[in-house]
Amino acid sequence: MPELYQLIQLIAIAEWGTMSKAAEELHLSQPALSRSMQKLEETLQVSLFDRQKNKISLNENGRLAVEHARRVIDQAHDLVDQVRAFDRSRRTIFIGSCAPAPLWELVSITSRLYPDMAISSEMKDADTLMAGLADGTYQFIILPRTVESPDLYSFPFEKERIYFSLPPAHPLASMKELSFRDIDGESILLLAQIGFWKDVCDKMMPLTHALVQNEQADFAELVQASALPSFVSDLTMKWSGRPENRVVIPITDPEASAVYYFICRREERKKLAPLIRHLQSGQDWPTDFGAEPGSA
Repeated sequence: MPELYQLIQLIAIAEWGTMSKAAEELHLSQPALSRSMQKLEETLQVSLFDRQKNKISLNENGRLAVEHARRVIDQAHDLVDQVRAFDRSRRTIFIGSCAPAPLWELVSITSRLYPDMAISSEMKDADTLMAGLADGTYQFIILPRTVESPDLYSFPFEKERIYFSLPPAHPLASMKELSFRDIDGESILLLAQIGFWKDVCDKMMPLTHALVQNEQADFAELVQASALPSFVSDLTMKWSGRPENRVVIPITDPEASAVYYFICRREERKKLAPLIRHLQSGQDWPTDFGAEPGSA
Protein backbone atom coordinates (compact mmCIF):
# COMPACT_ATOMS: atom_id res chain seq x y z
CA MET A 1 0.00 0.00 0.00
CA PRO A 2 1.19 3.55 -0.67
CA GLU A 3 2.53 5.49 2.30
CA LEU A 4 0.84 8.75 3.26
CA TYR A 5 4.08 10.68 2.84
CA GLN A 6 4.30 9.44 -0.76
CA LEU A 7 0.78 10.69 -1.48
CA ILE A 8 1.63 14.07 0.06
CA GLN A 9 4.70 14.24 -2.16
CA LEU A 10 2.68 13.32 -5.25
CA ILE A 11 0.17 16.08 -4.48
CA ALA A 12 3.02 18.55 -4.01
CA ILE A 13 4.39 17.73 -7.45
CA ALA A 14 0.95 18.34 -8.96
CA GLU A 15 0.55 21.62 -7.11
CA TRP A 16 4.04 23.04 -7.76
CA GLY A 17 4.33 21.77 -11.31
CA THR A 18 7.90 20.50 -11.21
CA MET A 19 9.83 17.92 -9.26
CA SER A 20 12.51 20.45 -8.29
CA LYS A 21 10.04 23.01 -6.91
CA ALA A 22 8.10 20.33 -5.03
CA ALA A 23 11.34 19.01 -3.52
CA GLU A 24 12.23 22.53 -2.43
CA GLU A 25 8.85 23.07 -0.75
CA LEU A 26 9.01 19.64 0.93
CA HIS A 27 12.58 20.30 2.12
CA LEU A 28 13.84 17.24 0.27
CA SER A 29 16.56 16.74 -2.28
CA GLN A 30 15.30 16.18 -5.79
CA PRO A 31 16.94 12.72 -6.04
CA ALA A 32 15.24 11.68 -2.77
CA LEU A 33 11.84 12.81 -4.08
CA SER A 34 12.46 11.05 -7.39
CA ARG A 35 13.31 7.79 -5.63
CA SER A 36 10.17 8.08 -3.48
CA MET A 37 8.01 8.47 -6.59
CA GLN A 38 9.69 5.49 -8.23
CA LYS A 39 8.81 3.39 -5.17
CA LEU A 40 5.20 4.64 -5.38
CA GLU A 41 5.04 3.58 -9.02
CA GLU A 42 6.41 0.16 -8.08
CA THR A 43 3.75 -0.18 -5.37
CA LEU A 44 0.94 0.79 -7.75
CA GLN A 45 2.53 -1.15 -10.63
CA VAL A 46 1.80 1.68 -13.06
CA SER A 47 3.72 4.63 -14.43
CA LEU A 48 2.66 7.99 -13.02
CA PHE A 49 4.98 10.26 -15.00
CA ASP A 50 6.00 11.00 -18.54
CA ARG A 51 9.78 11.18 -18.37
CA GLN A 52 11.71 13.12 -20.99
CA LYS A 53 15.20 14.50 -21.01
CA ASN A 54 15.39 17.26 -18.38
CA LYS A 55 11.61 17.12 -17.91
CA ILE A 56 9.13 15.02 -15.96
CA SER A 57 5.36 15.51 -15.81
CA LEU A 58 2.31 13.64 -14.57
CA ASN A 59 0.61 11.38 -17.08
CA GLU A 60 -3.10 10.44 -16.98
CA ASN A 61 -2.40 7.74 -14.36
CA GLY A 62 -0.60 10.31 -12.27
CA ARG A 63 -3.39 12.85 -12.49
CA LEU A 64 -5.94 10.24 -11.44
CA ALA A 65 -3.65 9.17 -8.59
CA VAL A 66 -3.45 12.79 -7.40
CA GLU A 67 -7.27 13.03 -7.23
CA HIS A 68 -7.47 9.90 -5.08
CA ALA A 69 -4.45 10.94 -3.03
CA ARG A 70 -6.19 14.18 -2.06
CA ARG A 71 -9.22 12.22 -0.86
CA VAL A 72 -7.04 9.85 1.15
CA ILE A 73 -5.14 12.73 2.79
CA ASP A 74 -8.43 14.49 3.61
CA GLN A 75 -9.73 11.29 5.17
CA ALA A 76 -6.52 10.91 7.14
CA HIS A 77 -6.92 14.46 8.48
CA ASP A 78 -10.56 13.70 9.36
CA LEU A 79 -9.44 10.57 11.19
CA VAL A 80 -6.95 12.55 13.25
CA ASP A 81 -9.47 15.30 14.00
CA GLN A 82 -12.22 12.90 14.99
CA VAL A 83 -10.03 10.73 17.20
CA ARG A 84 -8.60 13.78 18.93
CA ALA A 85 -12.08 15.25 19.35
CA PHE A 86 -13.32 11.97 20.80
CA ASP A 87 -10.42 11.82 23.23
CA ARG A 88 -10.98 15.45 24.19
CA SER A 89 -14.70 14.84 24.68
CA ARG A 90 -13.93 12.02 27.13
CA ARG A 91 -11.91 14.44 29.23
CA THR A 92 -13.95 17.62 28.71
CA ILE A 93 -17.52 18.64 29.46
CA PHE A 94 -18.68 21.10 26.81
CA ILE A 95 -21.53 23.42 27.79
CA GLY A 96 -23.49 25.56 25.35
CA SER A 97 -25.72 28.35 26.62
CA CYS A 98 -28.18 30.85 25.19
CA ALA A 99 -27.13 33.55 27.69
CA PRO A 100 -24.20 34.36 30.00
CA ALA A 101 -25.91 34.36 33.41
CA PRO A 102 -26.65 30.61 33.64
CA LEU A 103 -22.97 29.89 33.08
CA TRP A 104 -21.64 31.99 35.96
CA GLU A 105 -22.30 29.45 38.68
CA LEU A 106 -22.99 26.45 36.46
CA VAL A 107 -19.39 26.23 35.25
CA SER A 108 -18.10 26.42 38.82
CA ILE A 109 -20.52 23.75 40.06
CA THR A 110 -19.74 21.44 37.15
CA SER A 111 -16.02 21.84 37.74
CA ARG A 112 -16.46 21.03 41.42
CA LEU A 113 -18.57 17.94 40.74
CA TYR A 114 -16.22 16.66 38.01
CA PRO A 115 -12.71 17.54 39.25
CA ASP A 116 -10.99 15.26 36.72
CA MET A 117 -12.71 16.89 33.74
CA ALA A 118 -11.95 20.12 31.93
CA ILE A 119 -14.97 22.42 31.55
CA SER A 120 -15.51 24.41 28.36
CA SER A 121 -18.44 26.75 27.72
CA GLU A 122 -19.65 29.09 25.02
CA MET A 123 -22.72 31.11 24.01
CA LYS A 124 -24.51 30.37 20.75
CA ASP A 125 -27.96 30.78 19.23
CA ALA A 126 -30.60 28.12 19.85
CA ASP A 127 -30.26 26.41 16.45
CA THR A 128 -26.49 26.08 16.84
CA LEU A 129 -26.90 24.73 20.36
CA MET A 130 -29.43 22.12 19.28
CA ALA A 131 -27.25 21.04 16.37
CA GLY A 132 -24.23 20.84 18.67
CA LEU A 133 -26.16 18.74 21.17
CA ALA A 134 -27.23 16.36 18.40
CA ASP A 135 -23.72 15.86 17.01
CA GLY A 136 -22.04 15.55 20.41
CA THR A 137 -20.30 18.94 20.44
CA TYR A 138 -22.02 19.71 23.76
CA GLN A 139 -22.74 17.38 26.65
CA PHE A 140 -25.58 19.67 27.65
CA ILE A 141 -27.03 23.01 26.66
CA ILE A 142 -29.05 25.78 28.28
CA LEU A 143 -32.08 27.22 26.46
CA PRO A 144 -34.84 29.64 27.53
CA ARG A 145 -37.44 27.01 26.64
CA THR A 146 -37.95 23.30 26.91
CA VAL A 147 -37.56 20.89 24.00
CA GLU A 148 -39.94 17.99 23.53
CA SER A 149 -38.06 14.96 22.21
CA PRO A 150 -37.87 11.34 23.34
CA ASP A 151 -34.11 11.49 22.83
CA LEU A 152 -33.61 14.47 25.15
CA TYR A 153 -33.91 15.05 28.86
CA SER A 154 -34.68 18.55 30.13
CA PHE A 155 -35.82 20.39 33.23
CA PRO A 156 -36.02 24.03 34.39
CA PHE A 157 -33.24 25.00 36.77
CA GLU A 158 -32.85 28.77 36.74
CA LYS A 159 -34.81 31.98 36.19
CA GLU A 160 -33.76 35.45 35.15
CA ARG A 161 -35.58 38.75 34.94
CA ILE A 162 -34.23 41.90 33.34
CA TYR A 163 -34.88 45.49 34.52
CA PHE A 164 -34.27 48.95 33.18
CA SER A 165 -31.42 50.77 34.87
CA LEU A 166 -31.97 54.53 34.67
CA PRO A 167 -30.06 57.55 35.96
CA PRO A 168 -32.04 59.41 38.67
CA ALA A 169 -32.52 62.42 36.35
CA HIS A 170 -34.21 60.35 33.64
CA PRO A 171 -37.85 61.45 33.05
CA LEU A 172 -39.09 57.91 33.79
CA ALA A 173 -36.93 57.29 36.85
CA SER A 174 -39.88 57.81 39.23
CA MET A 175 -41.98 55.07 37.63
CA LYS A 176 -42.70 51.91 39.62
CA GLU A 177 -42.63 49.77 36.49
CA LEU A 178 -42.07 50.18 32.76
CA SER A 179 -42.63 48.32 29.53
CA PHE A 180 -40.21 47.98 26.65
CA ARG A 181 -42.45 50.34 24.71
CA ASP A 182 -41.86 53.13 27.23
CA ILE A 183 -38.12 53.26 26.39
CA ASP A 184 -38.35 52.27 22.72
CA GLY A 185 -36.84 54.95 20.52
CA GLU A 186 -34.23 56.12 23.01
CA SER A 187 -30.54 55.34 22.75
CA ILE A 188 -29.55 52.67 25.25
CA LEU A 189 -26.29 51.19 26.51
CA LEU A 190 -26.04 47.49 25.79
CA LEU A 191 -23.38 44.95 26.65
CA ALA A 192 -22.27 42.66 23.84
CA GLN A 193 -22.44 38.89 24.25
CA ILE A 194 -25.79 38.76 26.05
CA GLY A 195 -27.07 35.86 24.00
CA PHE A 196 -30.78 35.60 23.22
CA TRP A 197 -31.51 38.77 25.23
CA LYS A 198 -30.21 40.76 22.24
CA ASP A 199 -32.96 39.22 20.10
CA VAL A 200 -35.51 40.15 22.77
CA CYS A 201 -34.30 43.76 22.76
CA ASP A 202 -34.38 43.94 18.95
CA LYS A 203 -37.92 42.54 18.85
CA MET A 204 -39.42 44.57 21.69
CA MET A 205 -37.56 47.84 21.04
CA PRO A 206 -37.21 48.07 17.24
CA LEU A 207 -36.77 51.86 17.25
CA THR A 208 -34.03 51.89 19.89
CA HIS A 209 -30.43 52.64 18.99
CA ALA A 210 -28.16 50.34 21.00
CA LEU A 211 -24.68 51.55 21.89
CA VAL A 212 -23.01 48.16 22.23
CA GLN A 213 -19.95 47.76 24.44
CA ASN A 214 -17.71 44.71 24.09
CA GLU A 215 -15.90 44.94 27.42
CA GLN A 216 -17.66 44.51 30.75
CA ALA A 217 -15.41 47.07 32.47
CA ASP A 218 -16.04 49.68 29.77
CA PHE A 219 -19.77 49.03 29.94
CA ALA A 220 -19.87 49.40 33.73
CA GLU A 221 -17.90 52.66 33.56
CA LEU A 222 -20.21 54.10 30.92
CA VAL A 223 -23.31 53.13 32.88
CA GLN A 224 -22.01 55.07 35.87
CA ALA A 225 -21.12 58.15 33.84
CA SER A 226 -23.93 58.14 31.26
CA ALA A 227 -27.46 59.56 31.26
CA LEU A 228 -28.58 56.71 28.97
CA PRO A 229 -30.77 53.79 30.04
CA SER A 230 -29.31 50.31 30.27
CA PHE A 231 -30.38 46.85 31.38
CA VAL A 232 -29.60 44.88 34.50
CA SER A 233 -30.94 41.52 35.66
CA ASP A 234 -31.72 39.97 39.02
CA LEU A 235 -28.85 37.51 38.45
CA THR A 236 -26.31 40.20 37.63
CA MET A 237 -27.38 42.07 40.77
CA LYS A 238 -27.12 38.88 42.79
CA TRP A 239 -23.46 38.44 41.87
CA SER A 240 -22.34 42.03 41.24
CA GLY A 241 -24.69 44.11 43.34
CA ARG A 242 -27.08 46.88 42.34
CA PRO A 243 -25.63 49.53 40.01
CA GLU A 244 -24.62 52.64 41.92
CA ASN A 245 -26.38 55.92 41.27
CA ARG A 246 -29.00 54.22 39.12
CA VAL A 247 -32.71 53.50 39.57
CA VAL A 248 -33.71 49.90 38.84
CA ILE A 249 -37.25 49.53 37.48
CA PRO A 250 -39.06 46.25 36.68
CA ILE A 251 -40.17 45.60 33.10
CA THR A 252 -43.76 44.40 32.90
CA ASP A 253 -43.57 42.58 29.56
CA PRO A 254 -43.44 38.77 29.87
CA GLU A 255 -40.50 38.80 27.45
CA ALA A 256 -38.42 40.38 30.24
CA SER A 257 -38.44 37.08 32.13
CA ALA A 258 -36.79 33.81 31.17
CA VAL A 259 -36.79 30.28 32.54
CA TYR A 260 -33.62 28.41 31.68
CA TYR A 261 -33.77 24.72 30.86
CA PHE A 262 -30.97 22.20 31.24
CA ILE A 263 -31.08 19.92 28.18
CA CYS A 264 -28.98 16.83 27.47
CA ARG A 265 -29.20 13.67 25.43
CA ARG A 266 -30.75 10.84 27.41
CA GLU A 267 -27.64 8.75 26.79
CA GLU A 268 -25.63 11.39 28.71
CA ARG A 269 -28.02 11.47 31.68
CA LYS A 270 -26.16 8.84 33.70
CA LYS A 271 -22.82 10.58 33.23
CA LEU A 272 -24.37 13.91 34.24
CA ALA A 273 -26.41 12.47 37.14
CA PRO A 274 -24.43 14.24 39.93
CA LEU A 275 -24.89 17.62 38.23
CA ILE A 276 -28.56 16.95 37.47
CA ARG A 277 -29.25 16.00 41.10
CA HIS A 278 -27.47 19.12 42.29
CA LEU A 279 -29.39 21.45 39.98
CA GLN A 280 -32.72 19.82 40.72
CA SER A 281 -32.13 20.18 44.44
CA GLY A 282 -32.15 23.95 43.90
CA GLN A 283 -29.77 24.46 46.80
CA ASP A 284 -27.62 27.03 45.02
CA TRP A 285 -30.21 28.70 42.81
CA PRO A 286 -32.73 31.44 43.63
CA THR A 287 -36.31 30.17 43.64
CA ASP A 288 -38.29 33.40 44.05
CA PHE A 289 -38.81 34.63 40.52
CA GLY A 290 -40.99 37.51 41.67
CA ALA A 291 -38.48 38.95 44.15
CA GLU A 292 -37.64 42.62 44.09
CA PRO A 293 -34.41 43.49 42.26
CA GLY A 294 -31.34 42.72 44.27
CA SER A 295 -33.18 40.52 46.78
CA ALA A 296 -32.58 37.22 44.98
